[in-house]
Amino acid sequence: MAQLRTLARPYAKAAFSAAQDQKQLAEWSEVLTVAGQITANEDIRQLLASPGTEEQKKAEMILECVGDNVTESVRNFLMILAKNRRLSLLPEIAALFNTYRADFERTVDIEVTSAYELTDEQQQKLAQALSTKLERQVSLAASMDKSLIGGVIVRTGDMVIDA
Repeated sequence: MAQLRTLARPYAKAAFSAAQDQKQLAEWSEVLTVAGQITANEDIRQLLASPGTEEQKKAEMILECVGDNVTESVRNFLMILAKNRRLSLLPEIAALFNTYRADFERTVDIEVTSAYELTDEQQQKLAQALSTKLERQVSLAASMDKSLIGGVIVRTGDMVIDA
């Protein structure tokens, strides 16, 4: 996994830079996320690893699945990945791209698991407190786990707070 992320990093940085220059972060994010989900499928991974199919045809297949809202620059990016035999890195590229985007936009997705259902007011207070602590706009997803005795578990990225 770490090796794939290392290989994907320069492509993700290049894609992010291009999207930022074109002021199309949302569009690139959407296409890369969908392409990453497609290439994460085991059958598609086997097809991508198959030497019998031309690399350009593999990229065209992914583009067909992604849909019509693909800009020329995104198309060119996928063709470069195909030429370099890196289409299988799309899940990691998409994840890194979305991490760079969240960092740039100063946003963070947080998962909160609690022993009891949190009210809307509690969720808002928690989101506000985390937003102040992390200095980012917080998007909160709350869930309940009755196996917890009490308190909450807050997760974002590699940070976990058990309170």
